[in-house]
Amino acid sequence: MPKLNLQEQKELLALARTTIESYLNDGSIPEFETDNPNLLGKVGVFVTLNKHSMLRGCIGNFSAKGPLYRNVQMMAVAAAVEDPRFRQVSPNELKDIEIEISVLSELVSVDSIDGICVGEHGLYVTKGLSRGVLLPQVATEYGWDTDTFLCETCVKAGMDRDEWRDGSVRIEKFTAQVFNEAGVSKGDTGSSSREK
Repeated sequence: MPKLNLQEQKELLALARTTIESYLNDGSIPEFETDNPNLLGKVGVFVTLNKHSMLRGCIGNFSAKGPLYRNVQMMAVAAAVEDPRFRQVSPNELKDIEIEISVLSELVSVDSIDGICVGEHGLYVTKGLSRGVLLPQVATEYGWDTDTFLCETCVKAGMDRDEWRDGSVRIEKFTAQVFNEAGVSKGDTGSSSREK
């Protein structure tokens, strides 16, 4: 996972906004060119949309098919129009929405819950066709301990909240560099997303 500087963060946030605007207005994805290697790596990303500090959409992935900047564009559009929990964002609404980007590390299997650091790690749980993810900043925002974080991630996956305890659930962790349009980098953990 590249460590993005403030200028790179601002560039990706601006790209996410212009991409959503363009898509909502005419269905197009704007062209973008860069030779910056930090923006060209194949990196997973989540894009979160908040409206008046409330979640308005959040979509992401762990394995990008294209460069980071393109993944940001695709996830920004998806957060605006494809999150099944919300109606599609309208063009007039966009002025009230703050964009947050979480650039993800690779997934690491969790052998012991002692290896989970609340506030540093996000969680991804899978069992059969059920899967759920919560970003690192969520546990911090809600003041969860490790057990609660695991329970809530299972709930997100549509499982019983304690299902992680029986050993049948695959648990993976990741870190994220989180930044939003407030213009201040939040380092590796951050807070304010409501991906729940």
